[in-house]
Amino acid sequence: MREFVSDLYVRESRRVFSTLVRLLRDFDLAEEAMHEAFAAAIEQWQHNGVPENPRAWLVTTGRFKAIDVLRRRTNSDQAREVVARRIEELSSVNAERASHEIEDDRLRLVFTCCHPALSPQSQVAMTLREVCGLTTEQIADAFLTVPTTIAQRIVRAKTKIREAGIPYEIPSLEKFPERLSSVLSVIYLVFNEGYSASSGDSLTQPNLSAEAIRLGRLVLELLPDPEVMGLLALMLLHESRRVARSTEAGDLVLLENQDRSLWNRELIAEGKQLIERSLTSQQFGAYTVQAAISAIHADAPSAAATDWGQIVGLYDLLMRSEPTPVVELNRAVAVAMRDGPAVGVRLIDAILQRGDLLDYHLAHAARADLCRRLGQASEARKSYEQALLRVQQEPERRFLKKRLAELF
Repeated sequence: MREFVSDLYVRESRRVFSTLVRLLRDFDLAEEAMHEAFAAAIEQWQHNGVPENPRAWLVTTGRFKAIDVLRRRTNSDQAREVVARRIEELSSVNAERASHEIEDDRLRLVFTCCHPALSPQSQVAMTLREVCGLTTEQIADAFLTVPTTIAQRIVRAKTKIREAGIPYEIPSLEKFPERLSSVLSVIYLVFNEGYSASSGDSLTQPNLSAEAIRLGRLVLELLPDPEVMGLLALMLLHESRRVARSTEAGDLVLLENQDRSLWNRELIAEGKQLIERSLTSQQFGAYTVQAAISAIHADAPSAAATDWGQIVGLYDLLMRSEPTPVVELNRAVAVAMRDGPAVGVRLIDAILQRGDLLDYHLAHAARADLCRRLGQASEARKSYEQALLRVQQEPERRFLKKRLAELF
């Protein structure tokens, strides 16, 4: 039973948490109540059997556990009065109905966390932690920062939500577009953590990628915006390659070495259709351009047949709207594939010499690979060693060590 509940926790905990936040209007109380509900499930289901609707049971139990928590917190007459009101509110809630009433509770929570009263960085950090359950360490890796900074952002965001009385709701269609940018950033960071885990023993976390795609579909249903189409297309095209990205032993397989017959053609077709819809609007943005780059890879029958010239052109377009060091790095790699590795090394060196991406292991790994292709073993070793100092994910670490060993 413990193993069953553990698996259920992985699948359902954040959905249960999101519904409890809606019912309790308190992040910390919802978190505590959710954990107590899962603990109760281990004990009670062992004797009474698994209920027909486990999620509804967990929500109902979490609601009553929250009442218990509130009672334990009562230590003054004033507190007792406040707690009594909250207990009365919670006792009147039909939790069975609440767990089914709104399918997109997690989307509601995303918009709460992405409220414009919060800073953009806090919006993303808060949503990744509270909606998707990422640790502060995982979020810090995604932001290329330190865990203490992320923890501080989350605490400040919770305080702001509580003090400002930010509602737990999906905004009206009139306000939807202005809130969309942060929501899309959150969804994409969640997907990236699932598609290529920032740390740990596994290359991917499929449940996170699937959740990001589910959230993307929900947003598209609410607002058929070109950039929502572009983001969903980008995620689908990346997801189409998941099976080919690793061996049965869990080792990393680079794009150029992947078995393209394993790519999911249904996801590719859906992604390309979304790109066409977005491009037709003439109002597309960075996500659509990135999706178009992925579509070129998807159409190429082999790595050698890839149209790198067209990819460089799209990166040039992307640099105009999103001139970030990471985009510049990706463009440098594409230029290297078109014009030769020596050109790519010069471009990456310019990025690193500016101080950008010095702590980004993929920048050093890309430089190492290009130096290896040039036969510059000494330079390649230095860059592989720099990448190894910074990599957090075990499959990537094994890959880099293997490449480094091949140079000796």
